Amino acid sequence: MDAEEPLNLVPLPGSEKPERAGFQTHGALAPDTPVEATLILRRRAPLPDDAFTSHLTTQELGDRYGASPEDLQLVTSTLKRLGVTIDEENAAERRVRVSGPVSVLARVFGTDLAEARPADAGADAPSFRQRSGGLSIPAQLDGIVTAVLGLDDRPQARAQFRLTAAAAVSTSYTPPQLGKVYDFPAGTDGSGQTIAIIELGGGYVQADLDTYFAGLGIPSPSVTAVGVDGAANVPGQDPNGADGEVMLDIEVAGALAPGAALLVYFAPNTDAGFLDAISTAAHATPTPAVISVSWGQSEDQWTAQARNAFDQALQDAAALGVTTTVAAGDDGSTDRVGDGKAHVDFPASSPHALACGGTRLEADPSTGAVTSETVWNNGTGNGATGGGVSDVFALPTWQANVGVPSRPSAAHAVDAAKRSGGGHAGGAAKGGRGVPDVSAVADPQTGYQVRVDGKDMVIGGTSAVAPLWAALIARLAQSTGTRFGLVQPKLYDSIRAGQVAAGFRDITAGNNGAYTAGAGWDACTGLGVPDGARLLSTL
Repeated sequence: MDAEEPLNLVPLPGSEKPERAGFQTHGALAPDTPVEATLILRRRAPLPDDAFTSHLTTQELGDRYGASPEDLQLVTSTLKRLGVTIDEENAAERRVRVSGPVSVLARVFGTDLAEARPADAGADAPSFRQRSGGLSIPAQLDGIVTAVLGLDDRPQARAQFRLTAAAAVSTSYTPPQLGKVYDFPAGTDGSGQTIAIIELGGGYVQADLDTYFAGLGIPSPSVTAVGVDGAANVPGQDPNGADGEVMLDIEVAGALAPGAALLVYFAPNTDAGFLDAISTAAHATPTPAVISVSWGQSEDQWTAQARNAFDQALQDAAALGVTTTVAAGDDGSTDRVGDGKAHVDFPASSPHALACGGTRLEADPSTGAVTSETVWNNGTGNGATGGGVSDVFALPTWQANVGVPSRPSAAHAVDAAKRSGGGHAGGAAKGGRGVPDVSAVADPQTGYQVRVDGKDMVIGGTSAVAPLWAALIARLAQSTGTRFGLVQPKLYDSIRAGQVAAGFRDITAGNNGAYTAGAGWDACTGLGVPDGARLLSTL
């Protein structure tokens, strides 16, 4: 197409970019700067509720609920004609990866792209692409393309782990000791199961893993790195940064489910990279029993199109029988937003994710006997479990009677059902999705003994709870011979407010800021911490 020929563009709903503090722009990007993006297409048919109970194969999911061949053809042919390069097309996942120079992609998607750096960084710091406002798409793709992600490649999520000074650590635990505390089912080790782990930076060193597992008397589990969108396993950068997250996830999951195969998906820390990693992991062969996610960001800091696309990817995972465990956040009920209001972290706030909160645990490491376990809250700025009520996702039916409080802002509830990505989460009038669902120890003062970049250290955060629960799900799947997918209906099992769910030990003391723990489900620790053997008997 002639570069001067006018394009007929229409607005892309939900693409308005929230304001992000902490970045400073340095002018427009050069027209020939290369850009990559991910497009999400509509389903050929709505995903029915029964897909979450009678799981589908990847072939069935793609054939029935993926993108239609006609939509895929129209999208790719239209974009090619406009000078966009098609790098990958996947009808089953409804994803199209595209690339091209700024001059082309900015024009086709109706935006401007600027160079941006963190405001406190020097001139030699890495720069990012930044956009503002909404996007547009060619009119003939209206209603077919539902999201355009990755044009803005500033970091989308943060790792949900916490370090503390060694002097502040009162006690710490190896993952097998926590398996004893939480009574993981005997005779199981995750054999025959696959655990997918999502990472948005950092890496692992096999020698460190071998040393760590040898120290526990456990053979090193099978760990395989999988690159997504050009990312790779890049260790050795910073033990207090992303490497700490990667090693924590692998060592917790691997020590508690040493028989499982661990696939670690490395992706760029963008909305596109994060989504592409989840989708790639869910559709992999063999299908994993569980995906562990220890990264997130306040749901306010995502575009609506990204939240919807991500939630639909989690729906796909659940329909395939994959449970996705997600850290609920480490900054209490404010989720580090800074406006003094309550916020929840996403993707933990998706009703198709198993949201994992955190506790402070005082127990005998040798016997597993618990002295006390309370809500993790070390004070403002020092870490506390995330939790609260979603502003954008409606109350799921399985949470309808457990006493989820009203949304912090009724104004935010407008169109909640529409923005939640479908009707699977219940009606908007019933309120918002409560976070978290489950918990385990997360306080770094009573944290996890791990090894990172050659150093032994203690780490906490809800980041550790996601792989702990992932390992438990894998062991439950091994024992029962089935994958669970959307496991919450079984965990909640029609309980009412104040009732303790079977297979859980209730946490009734403490708060995370705006919310206080009490009998039954609460917005600090959800249903509580697992009693694995009892939980197995209920599934």
